[in-house]
Amino acid sequence: MSEVIQAGGWGLLAGSALLVGAVFGFGMRVSQKVIALVMAFGAGVLLSAVSFELVGEAYEQGGLGPAAAGTLAGAAAYTSGNLWLAGRGARHRKRSGHHAEQTQPSEEKNSGSGLALALGALLDGVPESAVIGVSLLDGGAVSLVTVAAVFISNIPEGLSSSAGMKKSGRGKGYVFGVWGAIAVASTASAVLGYAVLGGFSPTVIAGVTAVAAGAILAMVADTMIPEAFQEAHLAIGLVTVSGFLVSFALSHA
Repeated sequence: MSEVIQAGGWGLLAGSALLVGAVFGFGMRVSQKVIALVMAFGAGVLLSAVSFELVGEAYEQGGLGPAAAGTLAGAAAYTSGNLWLAGRGARHRKRSGHHAEQTQPSEEKNSGSGLALALGALLDGVPESAVIGVSLLDGGAVSLVTVAAVFISNIPEGLSSSAGMKKSGRGKGYVFGVWGAIAVASTASAVLGYAVLGGFSPTVIAGVTAVAAGAILAMVADTMIPEAFQEAHLAIGLVTVSGFLVSFALSHA
């Protein structure tokens, strides 16, 4: 099978977890504590994958300079985009809407917030999917740990955010349209990550991998951990460490 098709398939698989989470978040009443615990576990999985699969790989390929510079650049880019979107109604895009002061705004309350929420979901999902495609460049085999980490972390994201969208008055067509589009974008990102970077030097690939890692780390710290801590702060440490260890075990299996 063509490696480009493989990249797209793995990206689609990881992105489809958003739709799985959306089904539960929109169609079922899931307790806030369960959402928080799953979010904490997903955060731990991503933290481990970023450490051992992404930043670690960037360091081995390009050395400390490209790895550190790329990670900082990715975090800065994500933070800048997130600040811009926050001012347009997407600050609480991963929130379930349980707390009144952290609900997602309706379109009537904040015109254009629907588009901002969709762009925010895209901002969160693209770096994760791109590194799936990039991982195929290392020996022609995808990093299953990265795919698993993105898949596991996408479920609580889709669950919590979809619950929040529903509470803000957005319909089924909007919710599943957004996550379906992000799943398609995840496929495209993985394909581009493989196809575009294939001809570049290991140093460039290391830098791009680190950029994605920095963006993912910033996303985890800014959106996933706060949501988890607010609802399950007494257990978040243990659950996050459990997710970290699961990912660590997969990366060293």
